[in-house]
Amino acid sequence: MIKTAGFTTLSLAAAVPAGIAASFLLATPAAAQGRPAEARPPMSAQDLVVLPRLGAPAASNDGSLAIYPVTTTDPATYVRSTALHLRSLTDGDAAPIKLDFGGSASSPAFADDGWVYFLSDRGEGKTDQVWRARVSPAGVVSEISQVTAFRAPVAGFAVAPGATRIAAWGDFARTCTTFGCDDKASHLPGPGTGRLYDSEAGFVRHWDQWETPGEYSRVFAFPLTAGKAIGDGIPLDGKAGANALVGDTPTKPFGGGEDLAWAADGRGVFFAARKADADEPGSTNIDLWFNDLSGRAPTNLTRANSATDTLPAPSPDGKWLAYAAMARPGYEADKLTVMLRDLKSGRVRALTTDWDRSVGSLAWTPDSRWIVATAQDVLDTPAFRIDPATGRVEKLDLMAGTEAHIGNVVPLARGDLLFTRDSIGNPSELYLSRGWAQAAPLTDVATTLLGRRAPIVTRRFSFAGADGATVWGQITKLDGQRGKMPAILYVHGGPQGSFNDAWSTRWNPRVVASQGYAVVSIDFHGSTGYGQAFTDSITNDWGGKPLEDLRKGFAAAGALDTQVDTGNACAMGASYGGYMMNWIAGQWPDGFKCLVNHNGVFDQRMMSFATEEKWFIDWEHGGRTYSEAPEIYERWNPINHVAKWKTPMLIVLGERDYRIPYSQGLGAFSALQRNDVPAQLLVFPDENHWVLKPKNSLQWHNTVFDWLGRWLKPRAK
Repeated sequence: MIKTAGFTTLSLAAAVPAGIAASFLLATPAAAQGRPAEARPPMSAQDLVVLPRLGAPAASNDGSLAIYPVTTTDPATYVRSTALHLRSLTDGDAAPIKLDFGGSASSPAFADDGWVYFLSDRGEGKTDQVWRARVSPAGVVSEISQVTAFRAPVAGFAVAPGATRIAAWGDFARTCTTFGCDDKASHLPGPGTGRLYDSEAGFVRHWDQWETPGEYSRVFAFPLTAGKAIGDGIPLDGKAGANALVGDTPTKPFGGGEDLAWAADGRGVFFAARKADADEPGSTNIDLWFNDLSGRAPTNLTRANSATDTLPAPSPDGKWLAYAAMARPGYEADKLTVMLRDLKSGRVRALTTDWDRSVGSLAWTPDSRWIVATAQDVLDTPAFRIDPATGRVEKLDLMAGTEAHIGNVVPLARGDLLFTRDSIGNPSELYLSRGWAQAAPLTDVATTLLGRRAPIVTRRFSFAGADGATVWGQITKLDGQRGKMPAILYVHGGPQGSFNDAWSTRWNPRVVASQGYAVVSIDFHGSTGYGQAFTDSITNDWGGKPLEDLRKGFAAAGALDTQVDTGNACAMGASYGGYMMNWIAGQWPDGFKCLVNHNGVFDQRMMSFATEEKWFIDWEHGGRTYSEAPEIYERWNPINHVAKWKTPMLIVLGERDYRIPYSQGLGAFSALQRNDVPAQLLVFPDENHWVLKPKNSLQWHNTVFDWLGRWLKPRAK
């Protein structure tokens, strides 16, 4: 047994059936275990919705201070607000200080001029603009002043080294020569309200928004003089014209500040963009560009690669550009290999070709000696140290016990690292590692609050899945609960994803387990964190090996833990997980007492024509469209097996979901009605592929819990 600061780990391998490996993780911090578990109420959906949430930290250049946002939710109105907090990084006993900026403040950034820059809507236009202020080590905020005053709102910004320039981005027309303008919307020809789209213009709609033709996320760079952005700025995409770069920076729908970076000397900007044209809905060709701020068009640095290039990270000494690159066009889940470009010669070499993991973030140490990356690794997301000279990768041991999910890594001087860490049992907190050693916590944003709720336990296990491959899973349940527990099979989306050891504000194993269920999640074939071949194995096989893994993994969980009642069980999943609910309904109709299908694929044929990112559905079927190979789509098509459907199903839809359009769920609901199968349909008109709004989240959980209870916990007559 290894007892750690906050976690207990116990090997149970000798006590489980042959062929199943397991370990046991107590996921509730030890500091919160003062009250007996039976005296603490279980975590509720209300708790999940209103629990404070930590955001990404910013560190001062000298490594002495950190500012981080905390978002809180009013438990009565469910209105959310964000406040910035200051924490000393030199005094381990210092208490965090809530900062008063005299108005809204978000996206904090320390700059070389000693100021803290941030976004606020306090100005006359009531739109987000860049402001700055002095923040003392004692938490005193002073000399607040406005940096930008553009027509358009600022979505994000980055201050250059030396604080002589600032880059700001927002959405407006490609024809604008300044940051925002009054260009007429040519896609509204009138006299009616109809929008007119051209097939050569790229996306018609994307994720949860209808596109405005001619409008993109664009970045302008400005000189900073006496704390003010001066002049019209230089557009990073260059002047409009026949050969101009047209596309979104940051990339949409999920790109942010990681998509661009100032050169070390502050004289240019590296950024990621994918060309917006007729090919865009079927292309994963994101390139890295460089604009030297001379007024010339930007230079495409990765023209030779037709797949994704992303995460530009120039070294502080100005010699290198590290970035991540995929090799196969049209595949959004290909391995992201770390690349290194010599900025003087232009030569590029792959650093991590032999490392079978896909990086999720990149950051240099201040001395340019190391690259620090994060990557999924089995059920954890650790940090790794990469030697840019040799490409040698070393996994960092930053946490006692398991690493769980590490993110938002900020390298400081002398091998110190500032980062966030969360797990299934606990939401994100801020940590500091000194000299690459194991880290100490800096915050208690939600740990103590959650510690007032009944603790849970999570057990990791592995088993022989499809083709004899080692497949991993987890069991989460209330600690100390006795007797059999109804089981919930959790199926993750992606499908190239993972229900790894991480906190979630949407699909949260702890809050489901707290209702008295044993939650079983399986990282089936196609999951990430197990090498690229394992991830690739789901292509052309959506209903094959993954379903076999789920069957075997669910049985293995029941054999490993006799409290897991696999005979009294429901299954639930979203996106691909929702597809699997539809597939299970036809292929495993006697396996579960109920199903929960959130935004799942029902008809592969219509999905291939209706989804917005066409590269995804094409790649999943061998790079072919439905018209080219209908038999491949029909092989794993749930709609072909509805005659066998008999398992009660709850279907949840978001009307603004354009990834898997809500008509897919309506089709599944209609099939259930035609088969006289008990079903419910929950539709959110203001949600996308996810449920994000506080009240909607609470309704989602209450509806799901009522549905599970109806079939797994029938009331006595």
